[in-house]
Amino acid sequence: MRRLTLPVAGMLGIAALALTGCQAADTAASGDSAAAVVDPTAPITIATLPVSDDPTQANPIDALVELLEAETGRQVEVTDVPDYLSVVEAIRADHVDIGIMSGFPSALAVNTGEVDALLAWKGSEEPVSTCVVLDGSPVTTLEDLRGKTVAFADQASSSGYFMPVYMLHEAGLEQGTDYEAIFAGGHEGSFAALEQGQVDAACTAIMLTEMGAPMFPFAAGEWRGIGESPAMDVMGTVLARQSLDDATRTQLEEAIPKVFAEENAEALAAYSSFIGLDVEIAPKPSVFESFADIAEVAGVKLEDLK
Repeated sequence: MRRLTLPVAGMLGIAALALTGCQAADTAASGDSAAAVVDPTAPITIATLPVSDDPTQANPIDALVELLEAETGRQVEVTDVPDYLSVVEAIRADHVDIGIMSGFPSALAVNTGEVDALLAWKGSEEPVSTCVVLDGSPVTTLEDLRGKTVAFADQASSSGYFMPVYMLHEAGLEQGTDYEAIFAGGHEGSFAALEQGQVDAACTAIMLTEMGAPMFPFAAGEWRGIGESPAMDVMGTVLARQSLDDATRTQLEEAIPKVFAEENAEALAAYSSFIGLDVEIAPKPSVFESFADIAEVAGVKLEDLK
């Protein structure tokens, strides 16, 4: 496995997805050229966020690569990027073939019309997010976060931003008015901010709190979960560049569901949340329509990102 790092310049912020018609035309032209010559033995390239900086722990990205290489018989190269929207931009710009994303950044990407959804994992009926406080905190309900500072993972994170912001909205709390929001650059950063007393709560995925260390640093008795968000119709998506050749596209559609099998749950760690969910191949953009209302609560209108 070869590992690369993609520069962050020009990739940050929701506005990075609001692309001009000229850029779209350039991308389409380059995609047509790239698709003209197909090498079935070429590496499959993936953009990912580093899941953990702990060198003592097995990296689930490495496990994902090994499993995908075994299923496809092709080398897999990983490009590290700093945030969710950088994954989307790397795919849109033809720097990589695919990226595995949660529901909201997938909805944002697909709505541009310049990124394909290769497959989608349907949602369950389980709540997605909660807000974590330290056990000694006076905060016992979501309403108690009024006037407090709340850490979110990333401005495009489903479980670490969109869903908890909607949950707080439903509790009568509006971002910037009733509480101060900070972005910690990821779930791990949110937990660190809470542990160091920089914030009053860290909103995150319920799944991470259930996984424990190293994904969640607090032991039983050290923390409490405040509130539960609604479920999501789509839990995750494999996004693909539109210039991806048909042979590789079909190969990935067949291989990825096999990779996300129950027997691989422990090795895939944080990625295992997709295991056991129904899979839809080549989902239509309408699959993501349910995200529009929740995104708007967070100040993002999907229809503006075209």
